[in-house]
Amino acid sequence: MLSVHLTLLLAFTAIVSAVPLEKRWGGFLGSWANHNGRPSSSYLEFGKRFPGANSNAPSCDLSQAVMPIATTALLPPAPGLSLFHVAIGRGTQNYTCDTTNSTAVPVAVGAKATLFNATCIAASSPQLLAQLPDIALQLPIPTTSSSDAGNPAYADMSGHHYFLNPTTPFFNMDTALHSYGAGSFKKTGAAAAPASAIPGPNDQGDGAVTWLKLDARDAEGQVFQEVYRLNTAGGQPPKMCTGMPAAFEVQYAAEYWLWAA
Repeated sequence: MLSVHLTLLLAFTAIVSAVPLEKRWGGFLGSWANHNGRPSSSYLEFGKRFPGANSNAPSCDLSQAVMPIATTALLPPAPGLSLFHVAIGRGTQNYTCDTTNSTAVPVAVGAKATLFNATCIAASSPQLLAQLPDIALQLPIPTTSSSDAGNPAYADMSGHHYFLNPTTPFFNMDTALHSYGAGSFKKTGAAAAPASAIPGPNDQGDGAVTWLKLDARDAEGQVFQEVYRLNTAGGQPPKMCTGMPAAFEVQYAAEYWLWAA
């Protein structure tokens, strides 16, 4: 375990050192391991800075941010949309099992995750961004609430992702910390995660959940119009329900790219 953590930390330190950027994630990397060499619960400075008070505009050039390519092509953002926000999600994929059926398979019933701002990292250091879901998956699941504005460890918390029902993902990006918008979505595209994706914490698990394209259910009623879930790590359930409880969670992390008109 310790060697894995140190290897990741050293690799990312090398990436950061090679990029002539302002320090935007030092707090996060610095909290990656505590004095025992184990993951810390801190999630510091994932990314976006602000040019002035009460502004949602990033100080980095989002035209430089390019989404990773899926194994099966996902449709591009609709004409007229612009990249508004990129976040790292850390949480769980949720499943149920019919424990009375010996041949039952897990059924997805949604997810819940805390989102951390990585917008400027997406624009300035795509190599680092691509590794953040893997790193986040090794950290404890965040326990803060959207009203925890006084905790400096969550100063760059973008919001929360959860489901209103098994088929309606919701992004609540309006918190006591920032107001980015909120809205519900529907799945319009999916692609299998690459074979190289991290299957779960400590490289143990049943695989990474699919990459997704989500479209707004009510285009007129929300800021974000499309969301892409990319570079997933973990989240897949076992293939069968044998030995599983009626309801269970599987840890995951992912990039979320949010597009607005």
